[in-house]
Amino acid sequence: MAAMSKARTGRKSPMLWIFLGPAIVILAVMIVYPAVYSFIRSLFDSSGNFIGLGNYIRMFSAQATLTAIKNNLIWVLAAPFICTILGLIFAVLMEKIKWKTAFRLIIFMPMAISMLAAGIIFRSIFQQNPEIGLANAGIVAVQQIFGGADANYPGARPRDPEAIIVGDNGAMSTEQTVRVGDSLMIPLVGISQDALPAEEDRTLAVPPPSEPDAITGTVWLDFARGGGGRDSIIDRGEAGLEGAIVQLVDGAGAVVAEAQTAPDGTFAITDSVTEGSVYTLQLPASNFEQGTSGINWLGPKLVTPVMILAFIWIWGGFAMVMIGAGLSAVDNSLMEAARTDGANEWQVFRYITVPQLLPTATVVFVTLIINVLKIFDLVYVIPPGESKEAGTVVAVEMWKQFGNFNYGMGSALAILLLVMVLPFMLYQVRNFRKGN
Repeated sequence: MAAMSKARTGRKSPMLWIFLGPAIVILAVMIVYPAVYSFIRSLFDSSGNFIGLGNYIRMFSAQATLTAIKNNLIWVLAAPFICTILGLIFAVLMEKIKWKTAFRLIIFMPMAISMLAAGIIFRSIFQQNPEIGLANAGIVAVQQIFGGADANYPGARPRDPEAIIVGDNGAMSTEQTVRVGDSLMIPLVGISQDALPAEEDRTLAVPPPSEPDAITGTVWLDFARGGGGRDSIIDRGEAGLEGAIVQLVDGAGAVVAEAQTAPDGTFAITDSVTEGSVYTLQLPASNFEQGTSGINWLGPKLVTPVMILAFIWIWGGFAMVMIGAGLSAVDNSLMEAARTDGANEWQVFRYITVPQLLPTATVVFVTLIINVLKIFDLVYVIPPGESKEAGTVVAVEMWKQFGNFNYGMGSALAILLLVMVLPFMLYQVRNFRKGN
């Protein structure tokens, strides 16, 4: 019997090698040979001269590589953990809500978008310019609702620096004192056209009204399109500066009254003014600040969290589907028994659901770590020029070296990436062989 079994096994052996042979050849050509050749090539410099471990020494002494390794560590600590937790929460919620099909579709839909396209989407959303970036547009809208809508004219300066003096704090004040019944002309220049309303929405400046019981004036941009205008005189086509704050300051330096300019640049201060008293007119520095422009999400400090958010947006659906599949295999009788014994939903989730989902969640977690370690697309697309060095990772540094024809250093970085990924791949293979 044993002889027949041995003979049967022997007859099957050639057939096994016939089927496995092509796969082994493909693996050798596509995986083993490139890995071995990359290690050999990493021992040579860009000119092809053998330098041993010189590339590895330079690699770990380069600031760019150290930054890339640090960023990879941040990615590994944040993205897989958050993705797995969200996937677990979504998978449990999916079983509790009535519209779970729509919920599953919404969460999983980003998986249908390529990483390159997702990077472009997130780069657009987080642009600092509120007119382009959705995130900053929302922030600016909220700030304007709760903080007012004061105008800002950055770069403004007086047409006549002797009549209007700019203080150390950026505020502008009149050189001459003013009294009730005076009318003032305050011409400003140096204001960007972007700080003004669209040309069709602008209101032309007009001379200030004369009011005997008030202090009036006009604040306007003393610039005529095409040139030819007269200094400190309102010419045809010159726009009033709407929303500028004008303050009245007494001799002790205290602000006694203020007003805001109308669309045509005129203002009138009537409250708290006393006939015969002497004042100074002031335009506070807040008129000339840059104004609300949102958060620099894509700057060196925040670009990595933005890229991690993009990764979570894409891969959260994968984690949900995988853990949801594991949830369908959970023994519901244990949950019912726990509820019968008085356990609440949180206790059932913590002590019954999570332990049974732990093997599936571990597979998802390790898979995401492997994907994170070799992340490239998002890191290449999202950061603008000034943030590329701050947000770089090992895969991007490897690509840059190959792009600069430094194949030795690029191969060394490829080996580093392989060494980083290999332990997690081996762990994953072991789990699969155990049937987890």
